[in-house]
Amino acid sequence: MNRFLLLIVFLFSLITTSQNTENIFGSFESNSQLLQDDNALNFTSPEDNFRSNNYFQINYDIGKFSSGIQYESYLPNAMLGYYPEYDGKNEIGSYFINVKNEKADLTLGYFYEQFGNGLIFRAWENRQLGINNSIKGIKLNYTFSDSFSLTTIYGQQRNGFELNEATIQGIDSNLNLNKFFNFEELDLSIGASYIGRYQNNSANTLIPANVKSLGGRFNLYSGKFSLNFEAIIKDADVIANEGVIQSNKLYDGTALQVDFGYSKKGLGLSSTFRRLENFNFYSDRLAEGNIYNQQTISYTPALTKQQDYLLTNIYVYNAQPRLVINPLENRSGEVGSQTDFYYTFNKKSFLGKYKTKIAVNFSYWAAIESNFNPDESYDVEFIGNGNRYYRDINLELKNRWNKRFNTTLTMLDVVIDKGVALGGPLGVQGDIKAKVGVIEGTYRYDNGKSSRAVIQHLWTKQDKKNWVGLVYEYNFSTSLNLFIADGWNYGSSDKIHYYNVGGSYSKNNTRLSLNYGRQRGGLICVGGVCRYVPENTGINLNLNLVF
Repeated sequence: MNRFLLLIVFLFSLITTSQNTENIFGSFESNSQLLQDDNALNFTSPEDNFRSNNYFQINYDIGKFSSGIQYESYLPNAMLGYYPEYDGKNEIGSYFINVKNEKADLTLGYFYEQFGNGLIFRAWENRQLGINNSIKGIKLNYTFSDSFSLTTIYGQQRNGFELNEATIQGIDSNLNLNKFFNFEELDLSIGASYIGRYQNNSANTLIPANVKSLGGRFNLYSGKFSLNFEAIIKDADVIANEGVIQSNKLYDGTALQVDFGYSKKGLGLSSTFRRLENFNFYSDRLAEGNIYNQQTISYTPALTKQQDYLLTNIYVYNAQPRLVINPLENRSGEVGSQTDFYYTFNKKSFLGKYKTKIAVNFSYWAAIESNFNPDESYDVEFIGNGNRYYRDINLELKNRWNKRFNTTLTMLDVVIDKGVALGGPLGVQGDIKAKVGVIEGTYRYDNGKSSRAVIQHLWTKQDKKNWVGLVYEYNFSTSLNLFIADGWNYGSSDKIHYYNVGGSYSKNNTRLSLNYGRQRGGLICVGGVCRYVPENTGINLNLNLVF
C-alpha cells in the first residue's frame, strides 16, 4: 500500500473509531537550520542553505490494542552531518500495531528492543544523532511467570526509508532465581540472548550467509552491592570498510562487560570493565565503517563521563571495537574501564551551609595488544599493553551556599589519540593532552527568575592550542530564557570565536528555541554515541509539541 495512503487510512480510523480523544496522543518535532557563508571558518553554505528534519508521530490506544505511525520529512535536505540517504525525502518512517494481555505482548510493524546491556542487540532511535535502527517485522514478548520471560524478534532493519535485504532473528530470555533458591536479601537473575543475520551471499561460499551472536549474563544485587556480567561471542564474518571487503579471511568477535556498584547514603562507587574484540555487528555485512551509525545491530557506546560544557566536549572519545588490517594501522578492538566515585558531605561542612557533593571519574581505553601475521591472521592478548586511545580524570564539586546561590567547579585532565579526536589512523599520530577548568554559578531570584554564568578554560600545546569559554543565561521565568555564549580559540593563529546567542520559550506541552551562531566542527556525542558535524554558521530553530 502507498505510504501516504496508509497514513490517511490510519488517521481516518482514529477519527471514526475513537470515542475518547484521551486515547489519541502524539508529538511533532521540527529542527531547522538556515546556513550562511562564513569566511572566518572557510565555510561556504550549500545552495540549499535551508535544511530541516521533521517528525510527526501519532498513537492510538484502546484497551489492549495500540497502534502508531511516524511521518518524517527531510526537505529540501537533511541537516548537516545527517545520513545522506534522507536528503530530499519525506515519507512514513515507521508504523506498528500492538496487542497485549497479562502474558503476551505482540507487535507487528516497526519496533525497538534491547537485549541485556544492548551489546548483542539494540534497535533504537535518537533524532539528535540521526539514528533510527528499528526493525520491521514481528516481536513477541511472553511472560511465563513472575520469574521467567522470553522475547522473540524477526524482521528487517531500517536503512533510511528503505529496508536492508538481510533478515534479523533473535531470542532473549530472562530468569529470576530468587524464588528457586528462596533468597530474601539477594536478587539474582540470569539471561541468554541469540541474534542471527541471514544475508544472501550470491553463491559465494567463502562468505557466510548466516552469522550469529550468542550471549549470556547474570545480575546480582545484594544490599549495597551490585554485580553485572555479560559475555558474547560472534561468528566468523568478513571485515569491511565503507562497502569494501578488507580481507579474504573471516574473523570472529567477542565482547565482555563487567559492572560493579556500591552505594549507601551519601556515598556511591561504580566501575565498568569492557573488552571488545572485532565486535561490530551490522545488518549489512558491508556497512562496517560508515560514519553515520546506520544499520548497527550491536550497541557499543563509549564508556566515559558525559560532559556538559563547551570546552569539556572538544576532546571526546568514540568507542573503537573494530578489527582493522591495513599498512597504516593494525588493531583488533579496545579494552578499558571507567570508574565513578560520589560523596556527599554532611550539612554545614567546611564548604558551606548545605550538603556539598563531590564526584570523581576516571576512564582509560586502549587497543588490545595484538600481533599481526603476514597472512592477515593475528594473535591477541586478553588485555596486554596496547596503544592508549584515551584517558581522562574528572573532578566535580557542587556546593549550595544558601537558598539562592549554588556553584559547580569542574576540572578535566584528558589525553586522547589524535586519530580518535581528529580522524585518521590510530596509534601513529601521537596524543593531544589537554586540561580544562570550569566554574559555574547559578543565582535564583524571586518569582522563578534565575541567572547562570559559566567561565571555562582549556590548555593544550597540541592541536588548536588554548581556548576560553563564556556562557551567560537569564531565565525570566520557568518558561522563557535567553543565553549568550562564546568559545574563543585564542591560542590558534586564526583566533576564532565560536559565538552563539539565543533562547527558548515553553508553555504547557510546547517548546520553541532559536539560536544564531557558529558550530564548532567535530564529534557531537549523546550517551557515548557520536556523529561528526562540520563547522558551519547560521540560524537554528527547534519546535517540540506534545499532545
